[in-house]
Amino acid sequence: MFGRPLYRPALAPDREARLQAQLDSATRVFEARPGDPDALLWVGRRLAYLGHYREAIAAFTRGIALHPADARFYRHRGHRYITSRQFDQAITDLQLAAMLVEDKADQVEPDGQPNAAGVPLSTLQGNIYYHLGLAYYLRQEFARAITQWQRARELARNDDTRAAISYWLYLTFRRMGRPQEAAELLRGIHPDLRIMENQPYYDLLRLYRGELAPEPLLEKARTDGQFATYGYGVASWYLLSGDTTRAESLLRRIVDGPDWAAFGYIAAEIELERSGSQGR
Repeated sequence: MFGRPLYRPALAPDREARLQAQLDSATRVFEARPGDPDALLWVGRRLAYLGHYREAIAAFTRGIALHPADARFYRHRGHRYITSRQFDQAITDLQLAAMLVEDKADQVEPDGQPNAAGVPLSTLQGNIYYHLGLAYYLRQEFARAITQWQRARELARNDDTRAAISYWLYLTFRRMGRPQEAAELLRGIHPDLRIMENQPYYDLLRLYRGELAPEPLLEKARTDGQFATYGYGVASWYLLSGDTTRAESLLRRIVDGPDWAAFGYIAAEIELERSGSQGR
């Protein structure tokens, strides 16, 4: 968002080797079954996990050309358009995906990087609406974001998904000056939630409830590699509390870091751009 080039993120050697092996396997499957949409979809997804976002977009574009009625290609290309800061294209793709799944039964979306329990938590339609809401949020079109996230929340099947959606909805309601609706969301956050993947969003919701303090969360973020996610959530808390100095300092720390594909990083860029600040 500030004109700086974004380079492919460095991965730990063992992780890169594992992801490359998965991509090589997906590529061989596609070469054996070039007409199989699942095979091509996994090539695109595996490319994205390695940080090859342009190549992933190209694979999904090929999938759309070959299988124009398959909503999954629009859903995943829309996600990677968000990653590459092409928000208008993301919205177009995700709107098309939403049209293609309208009045159809929802389906579980397989995980490319399974959680510890090996249980997929999200669905195709839920992910379409979730990412469409995010694209609108990044465009500062908050009312439209709320509509999409509320649709995603209706489809949520577990506490992980509800926590992620509630986090973004809470921030959006607060930004729109709707504190009562924001507070209502927090009433559903309690210690008994079963969280397997979205611990940062759950922790941040507890911060907004007044149960956790910001500094321990930032310290936790430094050790678990999710600084952009925690950092943006804490910076938003500072902004909503009127502490713009701490908020801007934290936002700058996020965009000076390496995790530029994280949603929190992209949102931090947008926040700095909106306030007229520079990334460095």
